[in-house]
Amino acid sequence: MKEKNYREDEIPDLDQQLESLPDESGYHDQKKKAEGKSRSRRTDGEPKKKVERSRLKNGQRRPKETQAERSGSSKKKEKQMTNKELTRVTYIFVTLFLVLMGYLVYFNVVKSKEVVNSTYNIRQDLLADRVLRGSITDKNGEVLAQTVTNDDGSETREYPEGEVFAHVVGYAAKGKSGLESSQNFNLLTSNAFFLEKLANEFKDQKNTGDTVVTTLDANLQNAAYNALGDNKGAVVVMEPSTGKILAMVSKPSFDPNNVSENWDALNNDENSSLLNRATLGQYTPGSTFKLVTTLAFMRQNPDYNNYSFECNGEFSQNGATIHCYNSTAHGEENLTDSVANSCNSSFSNIGLQLDKAEWRKTAKQMLFNSKLPGDVKYNESSFRLKTDAGDADTMMTAIGQGETQVSPYHMAMIVSTIANGGKLMKPYLVDKITNYAGTTVKKYMPESYKELMTSSEAAQLTEYMKAVVDYGTGAALSGASYTVAGKTGTAEVSEDGNTVHSWFVGFSNVDDPDLVVAVIAEDGGTGSQTAVPIAAQVFQAYYSVKGIS
Repeated sequence: MKEKNYREDEIPDLDQQLESLPDESGYHDQKKKAEGKSRSRRTDGEPKKKVERSRLKNGQRRPKETQAERSGSSKKKEKQMTNKELTRVTYIFVTLFLVLMGYLVYFNVVKSKEVVNSTYNIRQDLLADRVLRGSITDKNGEVLAQTVTNDDGSETREYPEGEVFAHVVGYAAKGKSGLESSQNFNLLTSNAFFLEKLANEFKDQKNTGDTVVTTLDANLQNAAYNALGDNKGAVVVMEPSTGKILAMVSKPSFDPNNVSENWDALNNDENSSLLNRATLGQYTPGSTFKLVTTLAFMRQNPDYNNYSFECNGEFSQNGATIHCYNSTAHGEENLTDSVANSCNSSFSNIGLQLDKAEWRKTAKQMLFNSKLPGDVKYNESSFRLKTDAGDADTMMTAIGQGETQVSPYHMAMIVSTIANGGKLMKPYLVDKITNYAGTTVKKYMPESYKELMTSSEAAQLTEYMKAVVDYGTGAALSGASYTVAGKTGTAEVSEDGNTVHSWFVGFSNVDDPDLVVAVIAEDGGTGSQTAVPIAAQVFQAYYSVKGIS
């Protein structure tokens, strides 16, 4: 670069040069103008993108990002990462919230009643200190349990009906059982009028707990209790259209008024007097299970109406032999006759034709190996036939023997389902809760549980059960002013066959069912011998009140 030489008088004045320079704002203005002219010249009316694209085609490099652009890009990436982290944290908190809400719903709906009514809940003791335990009545107001205050201020829990309602009502000493347990919180809750409660608080007096009005019918309960007589066993009576339990009897029974005094003897009783056989008893179902076997056969064989079997009193297969009762030869039978005569030979034959997996599925649908609806304590019924079971086990299971176990409570539900067109109503024992003055606090309504079979299946099973009463093993129930459909059962429970339980399950007023009755009499002989007469007395007690005999 050539260096320019100045004379002394030509030397530029530095101050003038500095003054001629634009200030900062002017510099930016000039820069903007220059950039505007440059853009105008560059584009000549064409879009910027096209210019940039042509430059790239001519081998020119794309302009590098400015520091500002790089800074903006970096901030954008940081913002995106921050948003992702916030989203992730939000999802975690929402998930935890939903889990917490789910648990709270589960606790309130499923577990709260169990916790509240637990005898280990300290709150119950606190309530008992402030509230006089409420009463339990039957559906008509007859007192089944009440607390009486003695002259010395002590309290006595009284059970006016004694042994008759012992298992279903329960006891409130030495722990609790029955309704005394399941309704513990309601009995220790007072919904008396506010001013009255306030006045009692000032006077340091207890308020009276609420009254539990049950679905139980004292007339039917007494009829069932008396009908059982000296037999060990149980009776369950239900209303199939609603699920109301009208009676629940178990024998041998005990006096709930003397539980504390007799506690040791009751616990060591070889007859298990404290056991509610209606719900906790596990029995071989005998021929009552043929209703389930029949349903399985109907489902697996659409042409079941064409079934035919020649009974000569016994049936043998691969070394296993099943005999009809007293080895009676029933002759040629269709499916209706097989059920009516309770033909073991025919049902052994039917059992061998069944697909065991599908049979097991049908049993499951009938609530075997399943939880049962309702608020009572029960033992789960069992169907244990395996898919690889031999012929002997299969035939025994088909006739209700083998390892199958069931409670009277469960059998009552199966028959209620048939009587109610295939739909099972949830069984319940409490009709309403009132305060001690009779004002309703809570009302319980019938609730559908599940459709266990189709209406056509229920109608067909009803026809089979009608035949049992019309000309079969339940014929003793025919001829009354009301109609009955049922199934008898004789369950062998000893290896020598000398100990047999007597069963009957059925319902009355077949066209518009009123009543379901399930009866088990331990060591009672055949179903027709003992269980049928017991059921007859219950039906009679129900209809006599209505003026029907």
